[in-house]
Amino acid sequence: MLRIGIVGAGGMGTVHYNNFLHLNDCQVVGIVTRSQSGRAKAVAWGVPAFGSIAELAAAVDPDVVDVCTPTFCHKQDVLESLSLGKNTIVEKPCALHEADARQMFDLAREKGVHLYVAQVLQFSREIEVLRTLVEQKTYGEPLDAVFQRLSARPDWAQGGWLFDREKSGLVPFDLHIHDLDVIASLFGAPEESVCYPCGGQAGGFRELYRWEYRCGQVNVMAEAGWLNASIPFTCPWRVYFERAMVIFDGQTVTAYPHGADPVVYDTEDPVKIPTGINVPPTGWYYRELGHFLACIRKNEDSPLVPRDRVLAVLHILEQAV
Repeated sequence: MLRIGIVGAGGMGTVHYNNFLHLNDCQVVGIVTRSQSGRAKAVAWGVPAFGSIAELAAAVDPDVVDVCTPTFCHKQDVLESLSLGKNTIVEKPCALHEADARQMFDLAREKGVHLYVAQVLQFSREIEVLRTLVEQKTYGEPLDAVFQRLSARPDWAQGGWLFDREKSGLVPFDLHIHDLDVIASLFGAPEESVCYPCGGQAGGFRELYRWEYRCGQVNVMAEAGWLNASIPFTCPWRVYFERAMVIFDGQTVTAYPHGADPVVYDTEDPVKIPTGINVPPTGWYYRELGHFLACIRKNEDSPLVPRDRVLAVLHILEQAV
């Protein structure tokens, strides 16, 4: 039975807690929170609340510390957890600087524990399908890809911290990091990267970014934005292979092979867990956290979110902000 301490009882802490309830052989034994609302959640969940990771470790000795605090707290929280010799999960982005992430991974290695970065898109059914098509060369080699991730401005962010470059990394680190991690995992880390940002006077930050990447023989275009427009969230992609175009329209993955009928892939989640926030029930976090716990039991790093790719992605994003 793996004993888990969650750091942060906000939106993502709630998501992770609800998913741990459905995973076998694990138990949440404590919450680290610095807010009254967080302490109230701990009471509702029936777990003790602590003011620091050190207090958590001393009182309940968790096997795993799961850091779900805002981005600007990640470095301090992760380093504290690792320094105590705890296997650590951290929400993306693990850091806003490549050097900080290197420090985290180096400390994990020094302490003989593991650091897992929660790049949840790797555990979505549509990316699982795309990864299989690329690895098995079902339609030949990939040649070109386009990824898009757009939303209205996240004005819901408590205290507006998402709009502070030093706290969130803005659009590149909070939004585009999902697609860049997938791009690097499928086609290799980009050897060439060009970024074209834009933004109006109202936002006070770059609102829309467009990237052009060269990954080996694959051309990739990606865009991400927090727009000053009331648009619904959208995250489609398409990949052109030697013998087909594969399109995800936000709901369905469909391949259009040359000279053949379209193929619709099953991307329905076999398990859907309520998140506890304004995100529909999904299996993404269930598979992600289950994967990390399985890696901990095997005493190994994650093959789906490896250290070198985390660092390569952060290196590229640092150049964009």
